[in-house]
Amino acid sequence: MPGALSSASASVSAPACPRASARFARDVVCLAGLPFDPVDLQGAVDRLREAVRTRTRCFVSTPNLNFVMAARRDAVFRDSVLRSDLSLADGAPLVWMARALGLSIPGRVAGADVFEALRRHPGEPIKVFFFGGPPGAAEAAYQRLSASTTGLRAVGFDAAGYGSVEDMSTAAQLERINSSGAEFVVVSLGAAKGQAWIEHNAASLDAPLLCHMGAVVNFVAGRVKRAPRVLQELGLEWVWRIKEEPALWTRYLRDGIGFAGLVLRQAPFGARGSHACDSTEPWLECTQEPSSVSIRLGGGWSRSALAPLRVALARAAHGDRAVRVDMALVTAVDAWFLGLMLLARGSFGPGRFAVMSVPASVRADFRRHGADYLADAAP
Repeated sequence: MPGALSSASASVSAPACPRASARFARDVVCLAGLPFDPVDLQGAVDRLREAVRTRTRCFVSTPNLNFVMAARRDAVFRDSVLRSDLSLADGAPLVWMARALGLSIPGRVAGADVFEALRRHPGEPIKVFFFGGPPGAAEAAYQRLSASTTGLRAVGFDAAGYGSVEDMSTAAQLERINSSGAEFVVVSLGAAKGQAWIEHNAASLDAPLLCHMGAVVNFVAGRVKRAPRVLQELGLEWVWRIKEEPALWTRYLRDGIGFAGLVLRQAPFGARGSHACDSTEPWLECTQEPSSVSIRLGGGWSRSALAPLRVALARAAHGDRAVRVDMALVTAVDAWFLGLMLLARGSFGPGRFAVMSVPASVRADFRRHGADYLADAAP
C-alpha cells in the first residue's frame, strides 16, 4: 500500500515556487463549481489593503448568481474565476446554497460593499482608476470620488467605449492607467468581457488590485442608487436593481431559472457537503517524470488532511510539466478538497492539469458541488 501522508509528501523533492506555495495555501471552498474564499467584509478589505501595501498582485473576482450561471455556459469565463487571487461570494442565493450544504461561508461580500468599506477606511488612500461603464459614468465616478476625502482617491478614468478586448487594450490606454499611479483598477465592461480584459492586460498593468465591479461605477457616479440596507440584508437587492435598471429583468429571470435547476439537482445530496463522509485514512503518492507529475491519491479527503497535497501541488508548479491527479482509490472528497482542485486547474490550466479515474461514488461528490467538469477523464 502507498505510504501515508507524512511520508508521501516528502517524496516530492523539487523546490516549490513561492507564488505557487502562497496560492495553494489558500483555503477555498467549492460552491456551484467555483472557488470561494471564506472571508467576511472586513477580511476582504484587509486583504486588499495588504496587497496594496506590499505591491502584491491581487486579481479579485466577485461571483454572483450571474457569474455562476455564465460560468456553467462559458469555460473560458469560468477559468478566469479559477485564476483569480481572491473570490468573494457576491450574491445572497450563493450564501443560502452554501448554508444548505453545510459550508462555512461567513456571508455575502458584495463588490459594492467592499468598495464602500475601502472608501470609508481611515488609512492611507488607495488610488483608483475607473475603466469602462456606460457613456459618461467613469468620468462622473471620477469627479464625485475626487470631491471627497476618503480611503479611496480617484486618479483617472477611461470610458473604454465599445469593441473587442483587444480594441480596449491599446498601448495608450494602458500607459494612461500606469502613469496615473493607480493602485486599484475598477473595471466595468460586463462580467465576461471585464474578466477577459483584466487577464489580457494584467501583465502590463502596474496596479496591484484589479477587479471587475460592474455596478460600482454607476453607483459612485450617482447614475443608479443602491437598494436600501433592509433589502440587501433580506437578499432582495435584485428587486431594487430591476426597479432602477428595468433591462436587467430578463437576465435575472434567466439566471434565476437556471439556478433553481442547479439547486434542485443538488438537493438530493443534502448537507453532506462540508466534510468527506468517510473515515478511510487518506494517502498520497507522487511520481515525477521529465514532462509530467503524477499524484496518486487514496482514502477519504477532507479539509483537515489537505496540507501534504498543497505541498505536492506547489512543488509540481515548478517548471511547465503536466500534472495528473489519479483518484482511482479515493473513497470520498469534500468541498474544500474540490476547492483545492479548482485552484490547481486555474494555476496549471486545463491543458496541463487533469483529474483522472474518479470512481462513480466520488463523482457524486463532484456533482454535489457543481464541479463535474473537473473529472476530465472517465474512470
